[in-house]
Amino acid sequence: MKVMLLADVRDQGKKGDVVNVSDGYARNFLFPRKLAAELDAKLLAELQAKEEAKQRRIAQEKQAARELAEKLSAVTVKIHISAGGDGRLYGAVTSKDIAEALAAQHGIEIDRRKLQLDAGIKAYGTYAVEVKLYPEISGKINVVVCN
Repeated sequence: MKVMLLADVRDQGKKGDVVNVSDGYARNFLFPRKLAAELDAKLLAELQAKEEAKQRRIAQEKQAARELAEKLSAVTVKIHISAGGDGRLYGAVTSKDIAEALAAQHGIEIDRRKLQLDAGIKAYGTYAVEVKLYPEISGKINVVVCN
């Protein structure tokens, strides 16, 4: 019997999965505990509608990420920070600093965890920082650290 799981069931699957189980297991265990529902035409149509909506949402998110990547390629962020006599900064420019400067200068809100910065920037100069916008979509912004 094909059923859709309404909750995670050990050794069967996760919520929303369609699994094939024996009739007795479904009638005596899954249905009384409201862990599953029998797969009928109505439930199958709901599943298809949810999947289509999910695919549309993913496509919209990917398109928005591509547009943001294009926009970010032309962006240069300037960060002013003081340094010691030997040219080394008193601290380091972190992804948090870059995200805040990007929001203040260009009005683009990006989560600091999406900025791929190996270590903090500790010297003056121009740096290219990668921004991971979506699993396979990334962009680059130029960061200028100056006095």
